[in-house]
Amino acid sequence: MEKISVIVPSYNHAQYIEACLDSILFQDHDNIELIIVDDCSTDDSRRVITEYLNGVENDTASHAARYNEETGTVERAVYPRYPQQGRTIKAIFNERNMGSTWTYNRGFREATGKFCAFVVSDDICHPQMFSTLAAPLERDEADFTYADMFVIDDCHRILREFKLPDYDFEKSFADWYLCGVATLYKRSLHERFGYYDEQAKADDHECYLRFAMNGARFLHIPKTLYSVRSHHDREVGLHDPGAFNALLSYSAELTLRAREWLEKKRSQD
Repeated sequence: MEKISVIVPSYNHAQYIEACLDSILFQDHDNIELIIVDDCSTDDSRRVITEYLNGVENDTASHAARYNEETGTVERAVYPRYPQQGRTIKAIFNERNMGSTWTYNRGFREATGKFCAFVVSDDICHPQMFSTLAAPLERDEADFTYADMFVIDDCHRILREFKLPDYDFEKSFADWYLCGVATLYKRSLHERFGYYDEQAKADDHECYLRFAMNGARFLHIPKTLYSVRSHHDREVGLHDPGAFNALLSYSAELTLRAREWLEKKRSQD
């Protein structure tokens, strides 16, 4: 089973990041490299991450396993709380705040897996996400896979389910950016076409459009495999109204770029 590198960029998500990391470590895929990159968080994130890593090594769990008739007690089986096989974890702490794009580019440059993805540190991966997305990549049926998602609140209530269209360049990039955030792709795409543009306000949109225009094969998996946390009443960072409006404006420019590329391609065919 091919190694998957999962990059988790962290900034001021101390109350959410442990659940995010749990959702990655407890995947049913057997070979995961987890790389956490904290961008000089000003909350308690560094301590939380450090204690989390210690817990992965040392925490135990138990369950009732056998009734001992002689002592009249229920004996418990004790075992490591976290999966100990097929997992490597690295934490990187930026020396100064560099911004989200620089932060996950740093993580991707550290990655060694054949396949890779980034997961926002307040989101949740469903347990079969990476094994499901990896299967077509392992069969070389695609270079990039993506799935559907829930939008959840802080109580994990489902606010809506977001079903994405099956891949078509026009639907996925020229109508609007509709590849979502539940993604996995061959790391060789970065080696061939570059990393995320640190000047782009919609960096994933720009990067994946670049992949697509250079011939990467995209495949939609019609399963809901990811939960995106709503930023309602928590409009900070990229979700600050000013920053988010700039992101939408930049995505509109990328959509027009995709339409121009598509029209040019059609005229050449």
